[in-house]
Amino acid sequence: MSFGVGVFLLLVGAILAFAVRDSWEVLDVTMIGYICIGVGILALILALITLLTRNSRRR
Repeated sequence: MSFGVGVFLLLVGAILAFAVRDSWEVLDVTMIGYICIGVGILALILALITLLTRNSRRR
């Protein structure tokens, strides 16, 4: 499930950062996109680490 969440956040973040050119005074959509990309990368890294530690314990 973590891989799916990470990929989803990367996808949403890339769309917000690079495809949406709308801006509001209260909210910077591009920055939210970059934050989603960062969190998505972090989620993928953590999912990979947990997957590798689970496999090493089984061996």
